[in-house]
This record gives sequence, structure tokens and C-alpha cells, in this order.
Amino acid sequence: MKGLVVSAEWAPRPGYEVSEFEKRTGKAVTGSSIWRHPRLSLETVPEAPLGPRDVRIRPRACGVCGSDIHFYEADADGYMLYPGLTKFPVVIGHEFSGEVVEVGRDVDTARKGDMVTCEEMIWCGECVPCRNGYPNQCLNLEEIGFTIPGAQAESIVVGARYCWSIDEIAEKYGSADRAYEAGALVEPTSVAYNGMFVRAGGFKPGGYVAVYGAGPIGLAAVALARAAGASKVFVFEVSEARRTLATKVGADAGYDPVVLQKQGTSPAQVVMEMTRGAGAHMHVEAAGAPTRTIPQMEQSMAIDGKIVMIGRAAERVPMYLETFQTHAAQVFGAQGHSGYGTFENVIRLMAAGRVDLTPVITHRFALLEAVDAVHRATAREGGKVMVRT
Repeated sequence: MKGLVVSAEWAPRPGYEVSEFEKRTGKAVTGSSIWRHPRLSLETVPEAPLGPRDVRIRPRACGVCGSDIHFYEADADGYMLYPGLTKFPVVIGHEFSGEVVEVGRDVDTARKGDMVTCEEMIWCGECVPCRNGYPNQCLNLEEIGFTIPGAQAESIVVGARYCWSIDEIAEKYGSADRAYEAGALVEPTSVAYNGMFVRAGGFKPGGYVAVYGAGPIGLAAVALARAAGASKVFVFEVSEARRTLATKVGADAGYDPVVLQKQGTSPAQVVMEMTRGAGAHMHVEAAGAPTRTIPQMEQSMAIDGKIVMIGRAAERVPMYLETFQTHAAQVFGAQGHSGYGTFENVIRLMAAGRVDLTPVITHRFALLEAVDAVHRATAREGGKVMVRT
């Protein structure tokens, strides 16, 4: 079958100490410190065998994620930009939905023909973090499209327990094609949901929310903030097209931080002015640029304000802790989307029409054009790039 494969050289940076785990498993914990000279190609790859508790899915829609882009992009030394858990070569693609075409002999939760979306975090359920209710921190974690084969392919095998029906979404949209595209947006929306409501505990209806970065995760954060009752939602994003998309899914206003700087102002000043000095009750970092965004958040923090870290960046950020003490403020780290009813609740929000992210899909490609799809996404000029099969 055909699959979109990322390959790279295992070449730890000078001074990077490879852990015993990394040596034993071939997985890089800090991918941007190990994988060099990434390459992207559409290849013929073997179909995975079907286990007794697995389902085989034909992906019908698969989004190109910022992580996929960071696999492909490299720094001046040739190291890929994505800083997280990875094992190459691998078929990429983890934001997807599709049709179940085969089920394992012990599966009774799915049937051939079912429309499903899937978690990307393949948690074991047996390690201490999993047993204590932290599946996204699983010690034996595998990730679809990161360490095991993903969905930018003609088929994918997934454990049935990671699959969720999108029948309710299909009923809402009245079209299988539209439902599959909406279903492919469940995963990135669940990432934002996990950060904002599971990890950070949400905000009181009527609160102010500032979102930094209007890529797909940031756009999902905007839509969720509006659905949760934010009185004002502000977006800071350099791309004009993405700022426009943000207003379509619920932002009250979008600002270009570069333009603000030229005008002698800043995101923090805008937030303070637009909230009459109260500041934002929740700041969402979805830009992956914390050295630039965190200082702005500190300067526009509401009392009991929260910073939610979702964007990924292998950077250390100086923080003025006095602000957090005086404002009773908090920072929440967030990874993943599994557990806590997250997928189920996001599907319900979409089915109820409270959240509709389909307007953020701006480009569609066939699987045979998947390399072009990633190249298109790297321009960061539009919204979600979707591969359809």
C-alpha cells in the first residue's frame, strides 16, 4: 500500500546524552536533538497485521498537523524541529477518521462499515501513570504517526479501544464526506480541550481568553472558548488568513503581533485595553513560541489567571514568578488528548453544533499528493490542510 513516510538520520547532537531508553527502543525522547536531515516521500509500505483486538481502518480524511510540519523542517544544523517522542522511519498522520474495513476476532465494540475517529496516544493501561489516571503520561507510550505507522496511508491498524464512533457527527452534517472531515478534526480539538478544561480546569463563563497562534490547535481553542462562554476571545497570529479563520470560529478580534510592535504597542497592552484593565483569565499558548508569548501573558494576567501550554518548543523560558504570586496565577502543561471523556465530549460538541471547525479546512489533497500537502502546510498561510483518500 502507499504511505507518506518521514525518514531521518540518527545523529545525536554534540553534548546530547542518549538515554538507555533511547538506545534500547530506538525512540528519541527529544527528537530535535537526535534526528537529522529529515526526508519526506510517498512510498510503498507493508500493511500491518490485524491483531485479535484490532480494527483495520481505511482513512477517509487525515489532517496535516504542525507536528508533521516540524518533522519535515530542520534548523541550521539539519536537525528536525519537532522536540518530542519519535521513531523513524514512520508513516505520518494522526488527525484522522475513516471506515472500519476489518475487525479482529475479539472485537465487539466495532463492526465493518463503522465510521470512526481515533486517539493518537496509544497508552498501555498497565503502567503506574495509566493506572493512576494519566494516560497521556504513559510510560510505554506509542504515538500514531510518531513512533508507529500513521494514517497518511491507504489503511491503518489500531486497537479497537482507541476508536470512537462519529455517527452523531454524520447525523449532524448529513454527509459522509463532511462527517469524515469533521471527524478528522476531533483529535486536534481534543488536544485543545485537554489543555484548557482537563489540565487547566477551564474558566468561568464570562471570562476573557487570549489565544496565541491560530494554527489548527489555536483555532480549536478559540472555538472551545466561545462554546464555554468566554465573553471575549482575542487571537494573536502573524498570518492574516489565519486571523480571518479565527473570527469565523469565534474570535472577537485578531491581531498581528509584528504590526503591533511597529505601532509601538504589544499583545499585552491590547489585552489590558480590551478588558478594561482586568487581563485575560486564560491564555493559550498554541504558537510554540514561548520566549515571545509568555512575557506578553505575564503582563496581561487576570487575577487567578491561567496559562495553558499546548504549543511545543524545546526552549527554556524566563518567568517573573512574582507576577504569579501576586495574581494567584498558574501555568499548566498539557500533552495529548486521551482519557477524561475528552474525545466523547468533543464529538458531542460537534454533533450539537456548538463547535464547528470545518470552516478552517482550506486545502484538500489526494493521498498521491500528500508530499505536496505537507509542503502547502509549511507555508502557514491558510488553515487545515486535509488529505482525502
